[in-house]
Amino acid sequence: MAAKYQLIADELRAHIKAGKYATATGLPPEFTIAEEYQVSRQTVRQALAVLVREGLIETRQGSGSHILRSPSGGGQRRSIAVIFTYIGDYFFPGILREVENVLSQNNCTPSLFATQNQVSNERRILSNLLTQPVDGILVEATKSALPNPNLDLYRQLMERNIPIVFMHGYYANLSGVHYVLDANFDGGRLLAHYLADNGYRRIGGIFKSDDIQGHGRYDGYATGLREKGLPLQDRHVYWYNTEIKASLMAGDDAPIRAFLDETLGEVDSFVCYNDELANFLVGQMQKRGLRIPGDAAVVSFDNSYYSEIAAVPLTSLSHGSENAGRTAAEILIKQLGGEYCQSVQIPWVLVERESSRKKK
Repeated sequence: MAAKYQLIADELRAHIKAGKYATATGLPPEFTIAEEYQVSRQTVRQALAVLVREGLIETRQGSGSHILRSPSGGGQRRSIAVIFTYIGDYFFPGILREVENVLSQNNCTPSLFATQNQVSNERRILSNLLTQPVDGILVEATKSALPNPNLDLYRQLMERNIPIVFMHGYYANLSGVHYVLDANFDGGRLLAHYLADNGYRRIGGIFKSDDIQGHGRYDGYATGLREKGLPLQDRHVYWYNTEIKASLMAGDDAPIRAFLDETLGEVDSFVCYNDELANFLVGQMQKRGLRIPGDAAVVSFDNSYYSEIAAVPLTSLSHGSENAGRTAAEILIKQLGGEYCQSVQIPWVLVERESSRKKK
């Protein structure tokens, strides 16, 4: 026969699952549980220790035992933290909409956070989550190409059996998590091949240095050039990071203008990290009196509204009917239900527009 404390732990777990404590964040006080089950408070503490080890509750000095998450099933709504780098940025609303749709269909309530791609903001958010009831986390990695100083907090959350699914990037030194990535290498290679096949021979690039998406896209671009027998010139590639982008969008475009002044006479096309930068690049080229695509072609990633509203509609890579937000949320729901999951890479589909007509 199971020990008394184990039986109490089983019943408390079942109560949490059934939503008995849905209107509160804490379990009844130890003395109340002891009276209900006619046992000593020491036996109650042993039962609570079982639930602490399972990551269902935590005990706080002076404030009792607090529910961290509820097991899957039952009627209690589950709390999901959704951490993006940016919430209002140009292609995030569509991703967020799909995340919210999946979560709402599965009795989950999302709480939204934005890091602004700053590790200090990420640390503040994760520290707060460690003090709150949360059942799962869907997160876009912050500056994913750099060593991350917040892995200790992620590991603390994982020790509580809280599932974490990453989007767009992940941290190489954090094991045991699932992720949904763009097929970045394949996309860079596809765009390099596309330009080469359309007659372009001096292909430059603009990539982001502090997120792994930029590294993967550059790697594919470089591989594609090599496969087509085309040269890769370091001076024809511009790298930018989060801080440079902020300055750029605030009007300080001196660095990229200097790059263009040096390279526009030497390249006939560009692979851009995303539509936002491609749209900016087209504007800069037009200011110099260049025709797109007559004098140079521009191709990009994301197939966002920028690709349609740009002064010259942009050839860009799309995920078609796939959506990273929907896929990541579905994986998180499966994890909450104890189902087997695998990480996913979402392929690209080329959407051809005016910015890259075949070179004559």
